[in-house]
Amino acid sequence: MPNSVRNNPDYPTISQSERWLARAQDRIPASTQTLAKGPGQYVRGVAPVFLARGKGSHVWDVDGNEYVDWQMGIGPLVLGYANDAVDRAIVRQLEDGITFSLVHPLEVEVAELVHEIVPNAEMVRFSKTGCDVTSAAVRVARAFTGRTKVLCCGYHGWHDWYVGTTDRHAGIPQAIRDLTFTFSYNDLDSVRDALDEDVACVILEPVVFEEPRAGFLHELKKLCHANGSLLVFDEMWTGFRIALGGAQQRYDITADLACFSKAVANGMPLSILVGRRDVMSLLDRDVFFFTTFGGEALSLAAAKATIGVLREQNVVAHLERQGTKLRDGVQAAARDLGMKYVSCVGLPARTMVAFAATGAASGADALEMKSLVQQELFKRGLLWGGFHNLSLAHGDAEIEHTLASWREVLPILHAAVGEGRVREMLRGKPVEPVFRRTSQFHTKPKPKIG
Repeated sequence: MPNSVRNNPDYPTISQSERWLARAQDRIPASTQTLAKGPGQYVRGVAPVFLARGKGSHVWDVDGNEYVDWQMGIGPLVLGYANDAVDRAIVRQLEDGITFSLVHPLEVEVAELVHEIVPNAEMVRFSKTGCDVTSAAVRVARAFTGRTKVLCCGYHGWHDWYVGTTDRHAGIPQAIRDLTFTFSYNDLDSVRDALDEDVACVILEPVVFEEPRAGFLHELKKLCHANGSLLVFDEMWTGFRIALGGAQQRYDITADLACFSKAVANGMPLSILVGRRDVMSLLDRDVFFFTTFGGEALSLAAAKATIGVLREQNVVAHLERQGTKLRDGVQAAARDLGMKYVSCVGLPARTMVAFAATGAASGADALEMKSLVQQELFKRGLLWGGFHNLSLAHGDAEIEHTLASWREVLPILHAAVGEGRVREMLRGKPVEPVFRRTSQFHTKPKPKIG
């Protein structure tokens, strides 16, 4: 029988996943369209590779094994898989059509909804993926300011302007790479050191796992405006999740431009660029950002329904409540064992369990520690890749089982670390890092020539 959500006697059988993987390797680079979903992010030989279906917060792999999913599609499924209200809206729209030859009323309706919810969303433009709108934000900021350089903090997608700062920069001209630099979160001095007269915008994830300290976001906005640069928030993870209006609402601050995706349409592909009217109006003609599928109606119908559920069921409060129980429970379990090298951090809606090799007595590798924990959680019916992405569908039973599993797994890790046997206890290949190094981090841009 396939494994289920319990402490199973053995690890899941993944023979069908392995067969699908062999086929994928022959035709699909990296065997995946989304790196965070790919086989390299899970313990190879133990973890499933292919999922077949999902309902609520549970998923079933192609071998029939059941798991509580803590990845939730890498973020979009804020209401859970196959939410009835969203699915009904998609089916109703499907009967009328998907993509049309003229503008559809849903484009206006959803834009108005976003304007109601998101601070400073004076104008709204839709696209499909998060990096579409972060790249559009950079382009319109350059057009508005007449400048070229970008300062960034966080992950902003695969497009040239950002990923040129990483070790995966093949194919990106050096001239493009020389225009983007990074700064440290909660470190205003690193921003001051990097700002110059050619910085068009400062773009950042307003909060990831560390909250802003000492008015960081507000002071950052002052620095940007004093320098004549725009402030851009990348709210892929924070939007519609840490507050209905995202980080701008939670921290009572407005950015000049803000970018959203993931949670807004509960799994359908939709991204949103919003911001000040004087900046966004450049998209009328001067800045070209149009796409055939920007007004695709199924995703817009899903977004309208998702926003409705978020409002009516106070989903943000549910994420806060359940996520707090989970975060505090994992922290307590690690603290009770004296595991100073394990921590659960972040806002309740999305937490990360971090492993510090420097805190482990044996100097165990952080990725190997993560891999051992992941391996043991899979045995207990949990799909975990490092984060807890909360959804409306994560109820008390899921939280209780997950905490019980952590209380069983952390002692296994603690013993393995103490004995120096973490790598030995892995039944497969450890997880891989996404980026092995980055460049131009925390460095001052080159002075403008001429």
